[in-house]
Amino acid sequence: MPAPKGNQFWKNVDPDKIGRPRTYENKEEMIQRISEYFNSYIPDDTGIANPVLGFKPTVTGLALFLGFENRQSLYDYRDNYKDFSGIIKKALTYIEMNYEMLLESKASTGAIFALKNMGWRDKTELSHEGGDPKKPLQIIGMNVIDSKS
Repeated sequence: MPAPKGNQFWKNVDPDKIGRPRTYENKEEMIQRISEYFNSYIPDDTGIANPVLGFKPTVTGLALFLGFENRQSLYDYRDNYKDFSGIIKKALTYIEMNYEMLLESKASTGAIFALKNMGWRDKTELSHEGGDPKKPLQIIGMNVIDSKS
């Protein structure tokens, strides 16, 4: 049942305060958390890395570390909050770069699978579309060569 005509319920409601609050209020806080995640994979002075979630940085690992329920929530945050879009894109590109570097190794099947899920293709796609098939070809110029001369 719709609200009655003249309903003033939403009149004084701030649209920025509707719905679930943001996970991060400012970019600096998110940058700090992303840096913590990636820095955990870098060996310290003892030569030992202390990864937070697994062996290599992953999209799902980053999403979980940042407090999202799944990677789709991270993608939604990137798409819905434009001020965080560039930061998240850069972090995802860094993860993509790690998979790209794994292509040089002998065991690159997992990296290939991950990169395909990120939009990469390992085949050449050719298009043979020539436009309207009913339209006759138009001869632009023609040189006739006499083979007897």
